[in-house]
Amino acid sequence: METEIELKFFVSPEFSNQLLAKIAEAKILQQSRRELGNIYFDTPDQILRQHDIGLRVRRFDDVFVQTLKTAGRVVAGLHQRPEYNAETNGTDPDLSLHPADAWPETLNVSQVQQQLTPIFSTDFVRQQWLIAMPDGSQIELAFDQGEVKANGNTDPICEVELELKSGQTDALFILARELCALGGMRLGNLSKAARGYRLAAGYQGDDVKPLDHVPVTDEDNVESAFVKTLEHALGHWHYHEQIYAERQERAALIQIQQALGLLRQSLVVFGGMIPRRASALVRQEVQWLEGELEWLTEASGIDYLLAEKGYALKKLNARKALMKQLEARQADLPDEWEMLQLIQSSRYCGLLLDLSRWILSRGWQPFLDDKARARLSSPLKGFADLTLSRSWQELLDVFPAERQLNRVDYLDQQPRLTRNLLSGLSFAALYDEEKRRMFRMPWLDLLQGIEDLRQLEPVRELAALQDDEEDRRQVEKWLSRQEDSLIHAMDQTRQIGIDLTPYWP
Repeated sequence: METEIELKFFVSPEFSNQLLAKIAEAKILQQSRRELGNIYFDTPDQILRQHDIGLRVRRFDDVFVQTLKTAGRVVAGLHQRPEYNAETNGTDPDLSLHPADAWPETLNVSQVQQQLTPIFSTDFVRQQWLIAMPDGSQIELAFDQGEVKANGNTDPICEVELELKSGQTDALFILARELCALGGMRLGNLSKAARGYRLAAGYQGDDVKPLDHVPVTDEDNVESAFVKTLEHALGHWHYHEQIYAERQERAALIQIQQALGLLRQSLVVFGGMIPRRASALVRQEVQWLEGELEWLTEASGIDYLLAEKGYALKKLNARKALMKQLEARQADLPDEWEMLQLIQSSRYCGLLLDLSRWILSRGWQPFLDDKARARLSSPLKGFADLTLSRSWQELLDVFPAERQLNRVDYLDQQPRLTRNLLSGLSFAALYDEEKRRMFRMPWLDLLQGIEDLRQLEPVRELAALQDDEEDRRQVEKWLSRQEDSLIHAMDQTRQIGIDLTPYWP
């Protein structure tokens, strides 16, 4: 049994020229070119897929190799999976070739053997180089071009894979960083097998999902919860990046924003133990990417105002003029092509690699003193209770029951409310689900109210540009009515939230 450690990238066919130029600068120990044919097997009800197991028979030259890959870990393109290989005599799989302890105890291997059937195939040309790194590590670089085939349908393959054959995982990231400096690469979280299963099922892609709570347990210490929070945010980000690459849904970019917010907030929540200098580069680059996505807030407001032919503006005499101005502003916002270029850019790819590397190597450890190490190794529950209590007090300070808040107050406090709600996601799994849900609900409603308030901002900015004074006054009155209605509801929601009993001790 081997543990396969590799990074996968999706690239365009034109990337081969850049890749070959880079390889020419490296120390090559071996190189080859092969045509590989692969058949993937499962039962009709896909019992192997349900257990996150991949089974394939690969043909190259006159050799057949059966490979079993069991459940592993994927962090932003870095795949770590146990792998079992055995030579066989043909394309019919024989599960007895793999050791008994490779299979989950709940799986009836003999029964699975009887039900196996081909699900899909992959055929591609693999150009392969074994590269010697300066630290002595050896990395296999593969460039695959071909297609996945299932039920008469095909999906192109054009990927670069870096697999650590010997040495340090760090060397894998160093080489990846050098390659991504060329641009045109996107870290891949979908394996060829995952793509094959999707094609076989006629599946068109994943759904956009809201950011969920981090899967911590009472067994976690503070540091393991920090790692889980980072990985959870990174997984949510990468999941939605794939959706955007496939379908260019703006909602996927909004979820990437959410993931970035959780990453940044985790550095604040755990920042009492992890010095700022330990995360300086990560924070700088996260802030850069958040800046690249800031336009999404304005876009959301414009979409709302223009929906259904400007229905929200129907009572305004200046409706047509406002719609024309909003459409002009909408046209100036980044388009789909620019966002696709962003997620294939060198800086974007570098951020994902650096963040993955920082998490996997525990890059904060060299910056810690004994006191910080002791605090990070302490049980999570006490830290969670204290953090949530401080967060709650902060909300009470900025949303006091006795104070009347106006539009500016609410808009100013939106980032703080968002951060507090994100902090709750890091520890939510430790507490009663129903009590937690009831406590968070009014604050989530309040956040939605602030977002609704912010959707009116494009009209506020355009109001002063209306030539007709009567139209301008009408727009201002309309804004005032809309805002008053929202603020009245938000005030009530705020009071409900303040009166609730916290769900933590």
